[in-house]
Amino acid sequence: MKSAAILIDDGTIIPAESIGSDQMSVGEIVFNTSMTGYQEIITDPSYDRQIITFTNPHVGNTGINYDDYESNDNGCSGVIMRNYPTQDSSWRKQQSLIEFLLDRSIPALCSVDTRFLTSLLRKKGSLNGCLVPDVKKLDDAKIELSKFSGLSGLDLAKKVTIDEPYIWNEGTHKLISKSLHKSGKRFKVYAYDFGIKKNILRILYDLGCDITVVPANYTFDKLKAEKPDGVFLSNGPGDPSACKYAIDNIRELISNKIPTFGICLGFQLMCLASEAKTYKMKFGHHGANHPVIDVETQKVSITSQNHGFAVDSSSLNSNHKITHKSLFDDSLQGVELIDSPAYGFQGHPEASPGPQDIYYLFEKFINFMTDNNA
Repeated sequence: MKSAAILIDDGTIIPAESIGSDQMSVGEIVFNTSMTGYQEIITDPSYDRQIITFTNPHVGNTGINYDDYESNDNGCSGVIMRNYPTQDSSWRKQQSLIEFLLDRSIPALCSVDTRFLTSLLRKKGSLNGCLVPDVKKLDDAKIELSKFSGLSGLDLAKKVTIDEPYIWNEGTHKLISKSLHKSGKRFKVYAYDFGIKKNILRILYDLGCDITVVPANYTFDKLKAEKPDGVFLSNGPGDPSACKYAIDNIRELISNKIPTFGICLGFQLMCLASEAKTYKMKFGHHGANHPVIDVETQKVSITSQNHGFAVDSSSLNSNHKITHKSLFDDSLQGVELIDSPAYGFQGHPEASPGPQDIYYLFEKFINFMTDNNA
């Protein structure tokens, strides 16, 4: 291990040791409170240009397997952890965490006082920082960090999206118990890739969706010509208000009353397309233990969350029906449109990692398409 450091834009320097790529990495530092699922978290494209601080001190103890990637090509910009991963053990293990980090060229630092760092982020909000694998290069790191202005105004969906459409035909892992589609009809669904996670596609496929995944800037005219039964708007990184092309396309989806379901960034884009507004949160929601209440039923679900922007509830209009709220901070978690079969959820009902309490939102999408085809 090499002597390393974390350089934060407020001037804080935290000593560390490097176990990943030798490349410096600049991004927004956030903390994730999940106790499990580090592989899925690291490979989630929604973390592009973000550096993840794991509050769980034991990361890497079950290794890595090739089935649990949420993306083959995208993911976070760096990893910060407390303990060096000395031993891993799992019957599914195919690689160690350190081998994985090196193969994917992900900068990673350990031996960090993550409790101090998390407290700093809680107090000051998410901070821009630089992972410096070689502590001798701090001066170079200061120059690199000064070039990064943060995520506000940054369109990252176009960075992580695909170049060409493709067909998805893979279901959930055999270890995951899900209710499968029992009807004979399958639905033609187009999924916008703003940084989509694989488990979303797996669940939709199991529920009877024949899925075509399309780039973030795929035009509405092309989409309409394919006559989809429904459209899915995926999660993704960056500032939703910067994705003007996506907002324009979704506005057309809504006005044409095509069944639409959005998650995370997709939810925010749907709200922007229906004249609501978004804002940058202080330190966001990142974890798998977030309580959310269904406003209508008063049922509380524990959910997986990963977002640094949110929809401003005060900006909603008469066409918005609030469906879910966070019990942590009362922030908006779900909205359904009154005049169109469109709805969205801020958290991650597909989990991976996390609880599956809110899985029923996928079935709601199936019901919307069923009713629309009746």
